[in-house]
Amino acid sequence: MEDIITVSDLMTGNPETVFPDDELGEVYALMSERMIRHVPVIDSEGNIEGVISHRDLIRTALYEFDDLTYLDQRDALKGMLVRDVMTTDPDTIGPEMPLADAGRLLLENKIGCLPVVEGNRLVGILTESDFIKHLVTESELAQAELAARPAVPH
Repeated sequence: MEDIITVSDLMTGNPETVFPDDELGEVYALMSERMIRHVPVIDSEGNIEGVISHRDLIRTALYEFDDLTYLDQRDALKGMLVRDVMTTDPDTIGPEMPLADAGRLLLENKIGCLPVVEGNRLVGILTESDFIKHLVTESELAQAELAARPAVPH
């Protein structure tokens, strides 16, 4: 019997995080520089308070500024805080949850990420991109395995 793949096998440990009182301009810069779309929001103890996504920024803060340059968009966000647009009380998962269950939760709730917690303390994040990377890797391995098989005469 194969081992069950768990969230801890795929999650990003120690993800980038922000605090509720951080300015949105800095969060926007972080997301742009690191090329990430979801950032957990934590308190000073490392406990999860929410999640902020690129979609949150666009939907609530940048919707009227879509024709501005990156720097102008960042300036438009100055003075606005993470707490003003973050999703509070996000769905969370534990690191030992089977990966299939976590994927089902993403699909059923139509969300792009799940903070991974032990208790209430953030230990990682699992995103749609993690699943796609996993699928691509598995597909490449399967293709390589098929290519390495000797041809069967007809």
